[in-house]
Amino acid sequence: MTKRILVSCGTAVATSTVVAKKVEETLKSKGYDVVVEQCKASEVPYKAASASVIVTTTPISDAGNTPVIQTISFLTGVGIEADIEKIIQHLG
Repeated sequence: MTKRILVSCGTAVATSTVVAKKVEETLKSKGYDVVVEQCKASEVPYKAASASVIVTTTPISDAGNTPVIQTISFLTGVGIEADIEKIIQHLG
């Protein structure tokens, strides 16, 4: 079953593109069937319900019951594996 991951940043341009690509490539290389969608932090309240997990580089509000992982590891390269494990835990 395909799982949906929402990646958000301030403007949904450069930062979320980098993060989304790394998340998608890493999870697919581990055998996970995922679809990764980018959005602005301000769009999260409208899109959160359909996601299995949200990965964000900036504080967000009103994600409902959807788990949120706020991190910059995919930008710095430090702690990526730990964050991937957190994402995997929420994928079930």
